[in-house]
Amino acid sequence: MKKESNITIHDIAKALNISGSTVSRALNDNSRISEKTKKAVRDMAKQLGYQPNALASNLRTSCTKTIGVIIPRISRFFFSSAITGIEELARTRGYSVIICQSNDQESREVDCTKTLFASRVDGVISSIAINTVNFDHYKTFTSRNIPLVFFDRVCDELETSQVVVDDFKGGFLAAEHLISKGCKRIAHLGGPQHLNIYINRLQGYLKALRKHDFEIEEDLIIESLLTREDGKEGAKRLLDSPNRPDAIFAANDISALSIILYAKEIGLRIPEDLAVVGFSNEPFSEFVSPSITTIEQSGFDVGTKATELLLDIITNKTGNHQETIVLPVKLIERESSNR
Repeated sequence: MKKESNITIHDIAKALNISGSTVSRALNDNSRISEKTKKAVRDMAKQLGYQPNALASNLRTSCTKTIGVIIPRISRFFFSSAITGIEELARTRGYSVIICQSNDQESREVDCTKTLFASRVDGVISSIAINTVNFDHYKTFTSRNIPLVFFDRVCDELETSQVVVDDFKGGFLAAEHLISKGCKRIAHLGGPQHLNIYINRLQGYLKALRKHDFEIEEDLIIESLLTREDGKEGAKRLLDSPNRPDAIFAANDISALSIILYAKEIGLRIPEDLAVVGFSNEPFSEFVSPSITTIEQSGFDVGTKATELLLDIITNKTGNHQETIVLPVKLIERESSNR
């Protein structure tokens, strides 16, 4: 006997001595089939363990009810939270989700786009890898009018919609907070300046300094990949100098933690000698000592909004268009800056 997962409508038809087309119509509640036959078909389907092939059915209608997601690193709290938001809304709307991880590598991101295209997804939500500078692989979707929505790390070169947080406001809040604590030389450890989120965080920081008539010192602004190792290297460059800053705004919490650890290693007190502010509100930022002042951004809300936007495009068949949704951020003050 066949395994239950391999039972087809033809097996049901054979068991009832009727045609496969009659079984198909009965399972689809066709009005041309009598209620007696429909019940017999349903009962036999249940008895045999028949499961409809949703993929085959969806392919016949050119719709797979599946969306693809490309994220840089699933280990980052922001991205795992975004995935939770994406999946929860997608499931309530009857969609499955395929998740791909680029591991912050452009080559792997290219492979992700190929995988999702081959899977015939109805649309894609993506946050680009930190070193991606060429976006031709995304044209696989845009050239075929497959809906594409970017979130967090976005691409302005393609005519697509995007969901971001107010990174400019976050950078401004971080720097102005440090100014309010009496800090005089405020450094910024930023991310790659080909990515909008890090450009905007830097510009917000600069805006706050100019507002309060601070001199802009180029040697206090460092660009990095914001890994734990980069945070330590940035801290060394800033704190080993004879005229070191008394505050650092880091563009993520991971590098902020590295800065704090190095500062403690060389005998600096946090926040008395060095105040630190991070960005993202990673879970660890609340529990390390000292706890880290940070800018909170909701990955869950970003993921939910990106999914809502994508599914509306799919449902209404509006095609790719440019719409930007900006979600709010807020400063969470903790020990690392609480002078």
